[in-house]
Amino acid sequence: MKQFEINKNEAQQRLDKYLRKLLPEANGSFIYKMLRKKNITLNEKKATGAERLACGDIVKVFFSDETFEKFQPSQKLKSFRKKGTNPLPVLYEDEDILVLNKPVGMLSQKAGSEDISANEHVIQYLLESHCLEEKDLQTFRPSVCNRLDRNTSGILIAGKTLHGLQEMSRQLKERRIAKYYRCIVAGNVQNECHLKGYLVKDHDSNQAYITKTQMPEGQAIETEFAPIRQYQGYTMLEVHLITGRSHQIRAQLADMGHPVVGDAKYGNESINQYLRRQAGLRHQLLHAYRIVFEDGMEVVAPLPETFQRVEAVLKITKK
Repeated sequence: MKQFEINKNEAQQRLDKYLRKLLPEANGSFIYKMLRKKNITLNEKKATGAERLACGDIVKVFFSDETFEKFQPSQKLKSFRKKGTNPLPVLYEDEDILVLNKPVGMLSQKAGSEDISANEHVIQYLLESHCLEEKDLQTFRPSVCNRLDRNTSGILIAGKTLHGLQEMSRQLKERRIAKYYRCIVAGNVQNECHLKGYLVKDHDSNQAYITKTQMPEGQAIETEFAPIRQYQGYTMLEVHLITGRSHQIRAQLADMGHPVVGDAKYGNESINQYLRRQAGLRHQLLHAYRIVFEDGMEVVAPLPETFQRVEAVLKITKK
């Protein structure tokens, strides 16, 4: 017999959903059969699987060790502590959330089974700081709550607990978290602007374009831009991302005639080649710079060193 006490990250879900995580190799009919036969009980009582779990509930599984192991994943949970990767810089942490500074080149979430994404770094960090044990990963997985393109750096918010995940998801969905980016663009942007429009995604080319009129497949977008620093022929902008559509900032700036430097998809190829030669720039210079939570707390991710290299080149050209 095995006994499991429900913790705060497992509460508020149905018992049958919890059992599918606990016994991932067992099918639903087997789980319901075990419930009917009282081989699985909830708080010493027969259960149907529809019960909503609460903290402190006791689930007992009356299986032999061999039977229980048969319904575990065929491969042991991977220990991310053995990957040899350094945890991402933590900008802020409390009981429920982490705010991290993602580097260029890293995925926010896995695209393939062998990928090491920001999610894996979050789990590694929580394992090493003893906020999490490997056995906990079977029924709850911490996760990032927002996404950045692989070649966009900066702030990622992750939920350490179920409450953190739910609360950050709510604030992001309701646009209660203000998100600001920094980028360097081609051309001189003199004034602040507040733009609205529609983004249409071409899924075959994975490219977006902007329209001013609504189209059936278009998504409404809204963005504010403000110049921070001027160079000869270039501008550093702070971008307030009001709606968070895929490729929104890059596509909208390109549509304005001010593409982000280094952007291979929407940018100016001659500018990109020049900055590749002079500053080693090989990706779009776009950084999720700061966030402001609904309670007013602000978190800032320092600009990466790549910005300094590009700025040094742009200052030379200004002479």
